[in-house]
Amino acid sequence: MDDFGRIKTFIEVVDAGSFSRAARGMSISAVTRRVQSLEDELGVRLLNRNTRGLSLTDAGRNFYDRVTGISVELDSAVSEVKSLQNDVRGQLRISLRHSAAMIIVPVLDKLLSSHPDLKIDVIVTDERRDLIANNIDVAVWLGPLPDAVIARRLCPSRRVVCGAPSYFDKRGIPLTPQDLVHHNCLRYTPINAHRWNFLSEDHAEEVNIQGSFSSDNGPALLASAISGHGLAVVFEWMVRDLMAQGKLIRVLPTYAVNPHPGDADLYAAWSSSRGMSRKVRVFVDFLVALFANSGPD
Repeated sequence: MDDFGRIKTFIEVVDAGSFSRAARGMSISAVTRRVQSLEDELGVRLLNRNTRGLSLTDAGRNFYDRVTGISVELDSAVSEVKSLQNDVRGQLRISLRHSAAMIIVPVLDKLLSSHPDLKIDVIVTDERRDLIANNIDVAVWLGPLPDAVIARRLCPSRRVVCGAPSYFDKRGIPLTPQDLVHHNCLRYTPINAHRWNFLSEDHAEEVNIQGSFSSDNGPALLASAISGHGLAVVFEWMVRDLMAQGKLIRVLPTYAVNPHPGDADLYAAWSSSRGMSRKVRVFVDFLVALFANSGPD
C-alpha cells in the first residue's frame, strides 16, 4: 500500500467526518485498515474514535494541516501532467467582467471551431465570485488578486481618453487636460467621478470634469462615447479595434491617464487547488494571444 494512498484516505476521513462517508469505491473496513496502517507506521494515534464520532488528536491535527496542502499540490501536478496528453473537451465555465466580455465573447467562435468537443459556459459579472464554490474554471479579473488563485497577466492597465469623430466635429479636440473643462465628459460613478488625473513627463495635473451622462458600467460609457455623446476614459484594450476602425479617436496621447489609483491590470485567474487542465491552458493561451497587442508589458 503506497504512503500517498494512505495519506489521501486519512484526509478524506477527516474531511468526511466518518469512515463510512469516506468509503467511496471501497469498503469501510478497507478505509479503516488504511488509516490504522498509517498510524502504525507513524507510531502515533491520529484519530480519536468513540461512539460520538471521530476527532483529531493533537498529533493528528498537526499531521492533517501539513499534508493537506501537499496533497493538493500533488493532485494539481498529476492533473497538469495528464492534461498535456488529453484532448480539449467537456465544459469550460468562465467568468468575465462586462468590459472583458465585450472583447472575448465575439471571438470565442474561433476557439470553439478549433476544439469542436469543447463547450463554454459564460458568466458575465463584475463580482469576484468564489471559483471553487461556483465551479468556475477561469475568471478574467481586474486588479490585485487573492492568494488562492494562480493568474496570468493579459495586459497592463493603460487608459485612454477617446471620443467619436462626430463629437469632435461639434466640440473640437482638447489639446491639454485643462481643455476638458469645456467638454462633455462621461463619468464612471464607482470612483470619484468628478476628477480625472493626468501624468506627463513634466508634471501631474488633476482636472475637475463635468458631463451630462454617468454610469457604473464601463460598456455603457463606451456605448455613449461611440454614439458621439461625449468623451470617456476607458482601458485601451477595450477600444483598440474601435480606434483602428475609426469609430473612436484618442486624444491627449502624450499623457498617462489614471482616473483612480491602484493596480488594475487584467488577469486570467484559476484556482490553485485545481491546477491547470488542458482546456484551461488552451483557453488562457487563447486570451494571451487575443490581448497581445493591447500594450507593452
